[in-house]
Amino acid sequence: MMASNEVFTQVLLDKGIINKSQAEEIQVESRAKGTPVYYLVLERQLATDEQIAKIMSDFYQVPLAPLGKINIREEVLKTVPEMVARAKLAIPFARDKEGLKIAIANPKDLEFIEFIHKKTGDRILVHYATPKQIDETLRVYQKEIKTALKKILSEARAEAKKLGRKVEVPIIKIVDMLLSYGNQNRASDVHIEPKEEESLVRFRIQGLLHDVTTLPKDIHEEVVTRIKVLASLRTDEHHTAQDGKLTFRTGLELPKERQEKMDVRVSIIPTTHGEKVVMRLLSARVRQYSLEVMGFSEGDLKKIKKAYSKPYGMIIASGPTGSGKTTTMYAVLKLLNKRDVNITTIEDPVEYDMGGVNQIQINPKTGLTFANGLRSIVRQDPDLILVGEIRDSETASIAVNAAMTGHLVLSTTHANDAATTLVRLLDMGVEPFLVSSSVNVVVAQRLLRVLCTQCRKQKEVSTVELRKNFPAEYIQKHLGKGAKVKVWFAEGCSVCQNTGYIDRIGIHEVLLVDDDIRAAVIERKSAESIRNLAVAQGMVTMLEDGFIKVAKGVTTIEELMRVVKE
Repeated sequence: MMASNEVFTQVLLDKGIINKSQAEEIQVESRAKGTPVYYLVLERQLATDEQIAKIMSDFYQVPLAPLGKINIREEVLKTVPEMVARAKLAIPFARDKEGLKIAIANPKDLEFIEFIHKKTGDRILVHYATPKQIDETLRVYQKEIKTALKKILSEARAEAKKLGRKVEVPIIKIVDMLLSYGNQNRASDVHIEPKEEESLVRFRIQGLLHDVTTLPKDIHEEVVTRIKVLASLRTDEHHTAQDGKLTFRTGLELPKERQEKMDVRVSIIPTTHGEKVVMRLLSARVRQYSLEVMGFSEGDLKKIKKAYSKPYGMIIASGPTGSGKTTTMYAVLKLLNKRDVNITTIEDPVEYDMGGVNQIQINPKTGLTFANGLRSIVRQDPDLILVGEIRDSETASIAVNAAMTGHLVLSTTHANDAATTLVRLLDMGVEPFLVSSSVNVVVAQRLLRVLCTQCRKQKEVSTVELRKNFPAEYIQKHLGKGAKVKVWFAEGCSVCQNTGYIDRIGIHEVLLVDDDIRAAVIERKSAESIRNLAVAQGMVTMLEDGFIKVAKGVTTIEELMRVVKE
């Protein structure tokens, strides 16, 4: 249960989140599809789930539930049966001398609240949480993946023993479980690696790979075949690499609007012990990211806004693979995605589906490369173009020329920092005057793990030791001038699965191309010279941005060293 469509719509109208025209459109769509307005607002990206949580908490005049930030004890969880919790969109999360604390999507459901009061005898303390937040937390009812997998395999063996013949292991269920648990654990990738005697399953969580479980070697080939079928790949090909894509829905036991759609990129390669699978999970959660929650400082946000407010020019995100470049570009794209704007993207592959945007997947087999596709896009009367990646001089040249002829172009490239990105375009053969005239801003970035606020601790470290790896000026400016300075470190608890970290956030340097930077590019000055000039004009480097986050307790000095110094 949640607030009625009428109440929810009116609250968003009163807060200025949506206008009357949007409200009417959503109400019509809601009645036609039978989908609550709440889910349509998220789908259209008119508001983030965090914004909705704060607004509805204020409306109901109850506190926000700290779901995802606390560990829920099993005895607390058992006070409300799982089926009731799912049906009512309510979950108990704490119990103390004050009473039983319950997160609920409809704090006005007095009948349910009275039912729990009579059942437990506790005073009920109502908190607000969105349906999405509750559904994500409801997963704590589920067993850990090793236990769940062991149960499936033991049941199959027991059935085989009972019948006196071989029984097929439910491969479909196992593949679904791997994807579901990967999504629950906020993994970016699921690896299935064949070994000599078993297959190892690993999740990449917050940038690091973790061993999760193993699969019996005799079902490895069946698991791979199931994934190939889902991704429309050749099941009879075992000796060459294959790439594909599939769509997966989690929470199939829930109403469709409460299920989470996930796009999954599949890569399969042959190894000495069999075919290895890597599945990149592109959750809808990522599509809800905004620039504000990605770690940009207020000053950097102003620079980016100034760049995308121009009707033409280039915005480039640079960094290594997995540094969040595409997510940053999509966050900008989301801001510019209006009905009166023609937006076309060309990508390899298309990572996030976005309504109202024409998205093209490159296909070298048919001659649809970045360069050829970009030539065609320019003839499609676009206002905004997103080029997935600038990989070669031909694509760079066409993209720059498109930016020079009245189009706003967003793209990504691999470069270590913002200044090097400009030099890299020159190295690709683009003329200096074209680079200087077309590029509005360059965003260089990395991703750092965020400390768990439930278990982080402070410690003192030697300034002398820090100076071995970091500039003294940053240490003094952000941590202090003493012989020892205080920093936060990761302890580990059940909330963060004993990792000490719960999420990731970006560290950035945003280089706004002004007259001085243009002059330096035209003179073909080195990346170091351009960087020094930008810093003198106020650019905060990635390293300093990291120090600011270390000083605030957002992350650790060890994490900063791992990401920036690697």
